[in-house]
Parts: sequence; structure tokens; C-alpha cells
Amino acid sequence: MVRSEKTRQLIIEKTASIFNKKGYTGTYLSDLTKATGLTKGSIYGNFKDKNEVALEAFRYNYKFQTRQILDKIEKENKAIDKLIAFLNHYKTAFKPIFKNGGCAILNTAVDSDDGNDLLNKEVVKTIHNWHHNVTSILEDGINKKELKEIDVNQFSYRMISMIEGSILLAKTLDKPEILLNNIEYLETEILQLKQE
Repeated sequence: MVRSEKTRQLIIEKTASIFNKKGYTGTYLSDLTKATGLTKGSIYGNFKDKNEVALEAFRYNYKFQTRQILDKIEKENKAIDKLIAFLNHYKTAFKPIFKNGGCAILNTAVDSDDGNDLLNKEVVKTIHNWHHNVTSILEDGINKKELKEIDVNQFSYRMISMIEGSILLAKTLDKPEILLNNIEYLETEILQLKQE
């Protein structure tokens, strides 16, 4: 069967939330055929295997979420405002994130850390990318004398950890206030970085 970009995209879009909700091992071929309305042959005519579908579904989920955040950040000029815009995204977008099964990075990291090297490498790459984006904003703010001198690596990892951990707890316990309260805490911490 000849691969079709249109069909590949349909499969990715229709299965992305399934993989995010059920995980790689919990998603079966029957889930893919049901969601897409395609046959097993159509799916495997466009993808090598389930692994490739899962990888592309993760990339789709990550890209969709990241694009929204980057659009908000790019509208800001100052480092503090960029970081606050980043956090504000989670204040307003947590409902669709929860509805889609939670954070794709967290879900896929847990699902792939002990057995799916391909997915795990992709997750590690996205975490490095997230860390790079935050440290770049911090370094730029320090260089422009907008922010105090700090350990940007440590701050970035702490920020990522708090967001990821808060999403996990808030979704699992059905208590969005956990995420919102920790976002407020991070905002306070970021505002304290402002150069006097």
C-alpha cells in the first residue's frame, strides 16, 4: 500500500489522545482502527508498526501544546513577562490538558521509561528542549540586567518539576487547585528574580 500523508495525518490526529490517555501498552490495534475507521492494513500501510504511530502521536500532542505556549511567550519582550506568560498558559489550559489525558510528556515518560527506547528518547529530547527554552529566557533576562543572577539550570529544572508534578497530582486527585496554587508559588518566585 502506498503511504498517504493525508491518511498518516488522520491516523495521528485521531489516535493522539488515545495514546495519551491509555499509554503505549494500553492502546491496542482495535483502538486505532475504531478511532480512525480504517483497517489494520490501512494503518500498517502508512506506519511501520504501533511504535511509529505512538511516536508520531506523541510528537503531535507535544507540538500542539508547545505551539500554544510559544505563541504566548513570543508576544512578550521582557524575561519576567515571558516566564509569567508561560505559567499563565497552565492556568487557562489545564482543563483541555486534563481532558486529553494529562501532560503528554509526563504520560509518555512514565509509559516508556523501562521498555520503549524510541519513545523514551523522544521524551528526553522534549524535556531537554523545554529546559533549553526556560534557561534561554532566564539567561537573556540576566544578560539584559532584568533578572538577578541565579543558577538557571537549577531554576529551570525546579520549574519544570513543579509544573509536571502539579499536573500529575491535580489530575489524579481531581484537585486543579494543586496546580493553580503551585503556579502562583512559581509566579511569586519569578517576580522575586526581578532586578531592582
